[in-house]
Amino acid sequence: MKFRTSATTTTQLALLLFVLLLVASSSLQVSMAGSAFCDDKCKVRCSKAGRHDDCLKYCGICCAACNCVPSGTSGNKDECPCYRDKTTGKGDRKRPKCP
Repeated sequence: MKFRTSATTTTQLALLLFVLLLVASSSLQVSMAGSAFCDDKCKVRCSKAGRHDDCLKYCGICCAACNCVPSGTSGNKDECPCYRDKTTGKGDRKRPKCP
């Protein structure tokens, strides 16, 4: 079975592929920018933490979900209610998730 494609169909497919590449590229740049934002903010937030690696890990998770990190190395969580309100555990064992 042979398929014949016209020049119009080929052009439309090429255009569709180009648009998809543009969309993929722009969303990658946005996610990379978000990551750089979180990395920079979490480095400051965790600079004095005793368990630096754990702090960076959980700060990064919270930042990605909330798109904000409170200023300073501790406290100030009212600046970012989403960050403040994330918890781990259930029932009586709930603890703040975000450093």
